[in-house]
Amino acid sequence: MTLAHVQTRPASLPAAFTNELRALLGERFSEALAVREQHGGGGMHLANLPPQAVASPQTVNEVVAIVRACARERIPLIPYGAGTSLECHVGARHGGVSIDMSGMQRIVRVDVEDQDCIVEAGVTRESLNAYLRDTGLFFPVDPGANATLAGMAATRASGTTTLRYGGMRENVLGLTIVTADARLIRTARRARKSSAGYDLTRLLIGSEGTLGVIVDLTLRLSATPEAVSTARCAFPSTEAAVRTVIDLVQLGVPLARAELLDDVQMTAINRLFGLDYAEADTLFLEFHGRADEVAAQARRAAAVAREHEGGAFQWATETEERNRMWRARHQAGPAAVALRPGARPWSTDVCVPVSRLAECIRETKRDLANAPFPAVVLGHVGDGNFHVIMLTQPDAPEELRAAENINRRLVARAIDMDGTCTGEHGVGLGKQEAVRAELGAAVDLMADIKRAMDPHHILNPGKIFAI
Repeated sequence: MTLAHVQTRPASLPAAFTNELRALLGERFSEALAVREQHGGGGMHLANLPPQAVASPQTVNEVVAIVRACARERIPLIPYGAGTSLECHVGARHGGVSIDMSGMQRIVRVDVEDQDCIVEAGVTRESLNAYLRDTGLFFPVDPGANATLAGMAATRASGTTTLRYGGMRENVLGLTIVTADARLIRTARRARKSSAGYDLTRLLIGSEGTLGVIVDLTLRLSATPEAVSTARCAFPSTEAAVRTVIDLVQLGVPLARAELLDDVQMTAINRLFGLDYAEADTLFLEFHGRADEVAAQARRAAAVAREHEGGAFQWATETEERNRMWRARHQAGPAAVALRPGARPWSTDVCVPVSRLAECIRETKRDLANAPFPAVVLGHVGDGNFHVIMLTQPDAPEELRAAENINRRLVARAIDMDGTCTGEHGVGLGKQEAVRAELGAAVDLMADIKRAMDPHHILNPGKIFAI
């Protein structure tokens, strides 16, 4: 989806409508251009699409009132969290109101015995884990960015710890949402399993704000591990690194994280942070458990890595050391951008069966070798998901065309390998054609569900698919 895919938007909102929301919210309702542009969801290769106004509720009743007003006037409503999504999920394609949920920041309850919690939509993963620090529990889903938890649910986020703990799909027990006709619905109770009717929770996870506005979430928490050990190991090739992880998984080693950064990405990290890491395809591994378990897992991993010509393991067990090592992974994006000042990053992702991962990366890097711009590859190799960041000049149309072609080939390659066009970025505007190629008639069924739940198409219209 390129910049041209922008449809005509209404010039202004009805005065009676804006007066109603201004009376409800006061200064938390804004039509200022600077505020609207912050909520346009653009960046990378996709245009910024500002809404016509931004409404920032702080209570559930305010959310219901905003949705009711938009439903009555048939005005589009786009849920917004922290704005960290990458495929223009929150751009106002048809104008309307951005409902900024970041002001709803209450942690409603934490139950240590049941290992769950209820949080409002605007709570971020970092603030939740800071709150949980002294409970012996933590929330494990880590997409890298400090996203809101409702936004993470809406995009079915995952990340570096998915290999052991799962993503949002596995860690959300229930949601409270406001539907397109302003009903307040709770999708599930706190029980760890249920066979009571349709699984509405899973339907909403990954729906990208097109089926309801999430106001709170019931989340599964995990016990903080007794011991954590992190290792870094360089390899002579992508295949060797990926094969190491596959062997470890098949041997039953419970890896908590298994991240691959290619040689170009490692060069970028060294330059930005003044490090001297080996500039080769590198695995970042992490092990969780009891101290004796972690030590045994680490020894097994080092032995398997040696079988695939991996270098010496560089270990970190203290919190500060581990954080320093993982900082290199979490700051991979800014490090890549620093390779080419002034470039606009185009970040994309796919996911394939792990057995096809090395092949998929190898063919992708062959395409990148002929690209007119630098690019890096990094990924969650334990679950077959990897990212490509292409560093294009925004005023060079030939580079944008080349990036679009590489992205199209990458997506087609992943689908041909029985994979998916997006492992965790989501669809938004950027991958609508790809999701149709991947799922075919299933997209029509999604559209039927959308029509049933939102017959006037006011909730984030035009995302995932067009109606």
